Amino acid sequence: MSDTGEILEGRSGELTEDAIVRFRGERPEHGWRGVLYRLTGGLVNPGLGAAERARRDRLRRIRRPVPGTHQIAVSSIKGGVGKTTVSACLGLVLAEHRGDRVIALDANPDAGTLADRLTGDTSVTVRHMLENLESAYSLSDVARYTSLAGRLQVLASEQDPAMSEAFDRAGYERVCSVLTRFYNVIITDSGTGLVHSAMEGTLALADSLVVVGAPTVDGASRASKTLDWLVAHGFEAQVAQAVVVLSCDRQSAEVDPKRVRGHFESRCRGVVDIPHDPHLASGGRIELDRLRPATHDAFLALAALLADGFSGRPVPPHTA
Repeated sequence: MSDTGEILEGRSGELTEDAIVRFRGERPEHGWRGVLYRLTGGLVNPGLGAAERARRDRLRRIRRPVPGTHQIAVSSIKGGVGKTTVSACLGLVLAEHRGDRVIALDANPDAGTLADRLTGDTSVTVRHMLENLESAYSLSDVARYTSLAGRLQVLASEQDPAMSEAFDRAGYERVCSVLTRFYNVIITDSGTGLVHSAMEGTLALADSLVVVGAPTVDGASRASKTLDWLVAHGFEAQVAQAVVVLSCDRQSAEVDPKRVRGHFESRCRGVVDIPHDPHLASGGRIELDRLRPATHDAFLALAALLADGFSGRPVPPHTA
């Protein structure tokens, strides 16, 4: 064999697109940069702007592989701060931008509204699945008890208050033991409060924790008390790695949002502000393409922060 042949053979694994295509810079798709690039047929490439670069970085992080299954608990000690909205939008964003299986589970023992916000289908619930777990041998078996919002699977909570009491910690853990066999990411919309039985199971199994509050006196103080309670009950490590979401549907000019954010940044791994959005405020079915761009970007930031923890190793504080 000639020297040239030996060189080509030895380097055959390096003949990739990156190795043979001349670098032209990253191609912008949005804003004036994207317009200029398209109008000139690519001859003029101003590169990516800061916003588009940040968005691509978030998408790269969101698509990070998951070894096994990652369970995310979304919780709040107070109702009415947007916990279910955060659970729903987080699930939609992760499912849309990942190639694996994502499911959102409503673990609210008081007729939760997660399925109402995502699919409108509550005809089959977690209780029906719990009653038939022994026959859940495959993904198609599990899918009998879920509904679909885009690429996101949704498992509704029991809507009959008299029956919902049966969904306790043991039931939650049994359901999760099946879901972890078929799904890569499980998002649990926890019930309001921290002391009910299903919440005990949620916290015990969670790999990541999201605490939802608001930039108001009551919304911020309740979120802070949620962290206090978790620390007092042995979840100090989870609190340090938690992400706090501040839902800005309600806010006051008398409250300094920077101080609120700074308080939670000193206690947790990250803080994300979700701006007011008329589509979410309506309380109806959530559709990602109807969110304002700033709202969609905020949920991308939240999903990216959580995906940073998919490796299972502690993550240092990170800007969204």
